[in-house]
Amino acid sequence: MNTKPTNRTQYYTVAEHLFCVTAEAEDFGLMGNYEPFAVHPDMECGCGESRIPDSHLFALTIGAGEAVGYTEEIRQTDEGQEIICGRTTDGTVFEYRWLGETAGWLVCSDDYREGRLITTGRHKKLAIDNALMVLFALATADKDTVLFHAAVVSHEGRGYMFLGPSGTGKSTHARLWLEHVAGTALVNDDNPVVRQGVVYGSPWSGKTPCYRNVSYPLGGIVVLSQAPHNKIWRLAGLQAYAALVASISGMRWDARIADGLHQTENALASSVPTWHLECLPNEEAAILCRTTIIS
Repeated sequence: MNTKPTNRTQYYTVAEHLFCVTAEAEDFGLMGNYEPFAVHPDMECGCGESRIPDSHLFALTIGAGEAVGYTEEIRQTDEGQEIICGRTTDGTVFEYRWLGETAGWLVCSDDYREGRLITTGRHKKLAIDNALMVLFALATADKDTVLFHAAVVSHEGRGYMFLGPSGTGKSTHARLWLEHVAGTALVNDDNPVVRQGVVYGSPWSGKTPCYRNVSYPLGGIVVLSQAPHNKIWRLAGLQAYAALVASISGMRWDARIADGLHQTENALASSVPTWHLECLPNEEAAILCRTTIIS
């Protein structure tokens, strides 16, 4: 006898923002990277009450369904992955494709507090991860929170973030710190979250899986570029601001989102030391960086 699939709802916290996902058990089976961030109903806060508060940042429902029609507005392509953003009468739509195959469509409410992911059965994990990253980035844009493309390490109780375009060696430089700077640990390989001057691990990482529910005061930001030498200098003002903007996730066609990201970027550029490191992929680069940015 066939049993009808039963959905359940699971809560998660990332950077102290609560969100929930409603899906079938099969879908949660693909979400092992979210488990360190899960909030379980039977866990209490110490006062005899559930840790799950009454409100949450956003809710995502995952299920199969028909293709979503929309009017295309923006298209992004990166290493075989394509994200197409458009509009429909129900709100904003994101279509996720991998190597030419559609993985799913995310339909968001205008305030990004509700999302519905329709999956095709192909590349389902990619669709789930992308949908949750997009919802998180858009829903937190006006809450002093940004999702960075960066590698982050912790050292002596603070977090240090390495920025740069794809291929500039963010993961490599983080690995050099792990190998040559004692007391260093990897926080996240590609998608950390920064909120009010604190850097957090996230369920999203790069080629190196690192899904740690940890946080550290942000001690410094380093913009990397490849060079035949090792040289570092401090950035300030517009230089620091521009370096941050280039590495922050978030589509800025919405005034609320654009204004929120601008305020957060400006606050970070003004308060967190930011550096530019021209470097080789060697031990000397890591030691020079560590010695310079940590006094």
